[in-house]
Amino acid sequence: MAVQVALLRGINLGPNRRVPMGDLRDLLTGEGYGDVRTYVQSGNVVLSSRLSPHRLEQELERHVRSGFGIDIRVVVRTRDELAAVVALNPLGDVADDPRRYQVSFLPAEPAAEAIRTIAAVDVAPERFAHHGREIYAWHPEGIHASALAKLISDRRLGVTATARNWKTVTTLLAMADE
Repeated sequence: MAVQVALLRGINLGPNRRVPMGDLRDLLTGEGYGDVRTYVQSGNVVLSSRLSPHRLEQELERHVRSGFGIDIRVVVRTRDELAAVVALNPLGDVADDPRRYQVSFLPAEPAAEAIRTIAAVDVAPERFAHHGREIYAWHPEGIHASALAKLISDRRLGVTATARNWKTVTTLLAMADE
């Protein structure tokens, strides 16, 4: 069974759409996934599965819907795909705070026009880099007031985006390597 990392989008943000991580681990273990582990409360799961990443996304969405009564999107990366994301690190020369350096994970590559539209907006000192199904974003003044963060949205990209800060990304890779 392959080690994969599942990123659940939009859970545990406020009082709604609550998914306790212990309950999620129990649910997924009961469904036959191996070595199910979670990291923080924002829906980060490392597990083993024989399913392809795309099929695993669909199955996890179904399990969360049936187990918790909420519809969410899930984005999955294999351990090797996540290692490639960390190795690329295109903004590592400027991103000096892992809490303000984010990677948005997408289930499919966004349209080139969407990326050109983002690139055309002056968001300095923020920076971004697009590579395949990931968008790396550096928010030196924080994420909450970030003009760039507003541009990296599902609506503008045409695909779901779920972001994780660099500390979470590297921790998930370390967990996948355990």
